Amino acid sequence: MSHPEFPITNNLIYLNHAAVAPWPKRTSDAVKKFAEQNTAYGSHYYLEWLKTEKNIRHQLKTLLNAPSENDIALVKNTSEALSFVAYGLSWKKGDSIVSSNEEFPSNRIPWESLSNQGVKFRQADLLSASSPEEALFSLVDSTTRLLSISSIQFASGLRVDLKKIGQFCKDNDILFCIDAIQSLGAVEFDVQAYHADFVMADGHKWMFGPEGLGVFYTNPESRSKLKLTQYGWHMMENIHNYENKPWEIHPTAQRFECGSPNMLGIHAWSASLALLLEIGMDKIEADIIENVVYLTNKISIHPQLKLLSNPQAKFKSGIVIFKHININNNKLYNHLQGNGVICALRGGGIRLSPHFYHDKEELDRAIAIIDLI
Repeated sequence: MSHPEFPITNNLIYLNHAAVAPWPKRTSDAVKKFAEQNTAYGSHYYLEWLKTEKNIRHQLKTLLNAPSENDIALVKNTSEALSFVAYGLSWKKGDSIVSSNEEFPSNRIPWESLSNQGVKFRQADLLSASSPEEALFSLVDSTTRLLSISSIQFASGLRVDLKKIGQFCKDNDILFCIDAIQSLGAVEFDVQAYHADFVMADGHKWMFGPEGLGVFYTNPESRSKLKLTQYGWHMMENIHNYENKPWEIHPTAQRFECGSPNMLGIHAWSASLALLLEIGMDKIEADIIENVVYLTNKISIHPQLKLLSNPQAKFKSGIVIFKHININNNKLYNHLQGNGVICALRGGGIRLSPHFYHDKEELDRAIAIIDLI
């Protein structure tokens, strides 16, 4: 049975929200309206559009449980925000950064690129450790300035204890940076409970947004430690200072937005965020985890499938990884894709990432399609 906001499910079983998600119907409608206004009226409605820009900051503040909308910057993507941190902090030779060997390149390359400044990048082996948090802590020493970790790992679905890590970083005076792209929109999130200094995520995965727009959270104290690496009219305190008179850096997180906003993307993402907030992240997380547990159980009892995800994980995510015991991953992936099950090749197997709107009949059909190969 299809969800009214996701008519795509009439034709496909879309289990790839950990990659690029489909838009809800309301998002498509919002983009059409925006396009029609642009076509017929140009910028006549710009003051109305600015209200949507203001609203999306409030929506993201709510989703992150940030103290203030002033802590929210709208950026192009996760990589840009991570680079703002990597090249905004002042490093000295011998400093170290702690992360993991499970990270997506966005949360690895910026830190590795600092090696030319003498900064060491240490990677904990999370999957082989009895405690992924302790594996991270074991690499920390007096040289460690920052710990950067994905809240949920893209290739394994491992979800770390952000409260535990955040408290450790606070107790040891270490900056805490979270790549939250696999969490926001899938599970509840609280920057204050995590003592997070920096959090970033694109909108195009679990939050149903367009590519090319993301969120960058900074708490005020940590924000003051970042020197700016991009400049333009939109990061000035007075953005209407068009005559190039003396200017000051914007006092809020808007300082990281150097130029004109992605107004089309803002309208799309705001509509999608409205859906998430209307339903409530507590309900969405519960529904996603229920779907993940259902898939995990179906895969575990299937005689020809091997579950690669850890079903006993303390914290569950929206990601399930498995493989076939007789058929190679590429062949199985092509079979699933060709039969309308949208998934991904990740983590040594097939990655399924259902959202809240899937029903059990769809999940049953996805598993049944495997047997048609």
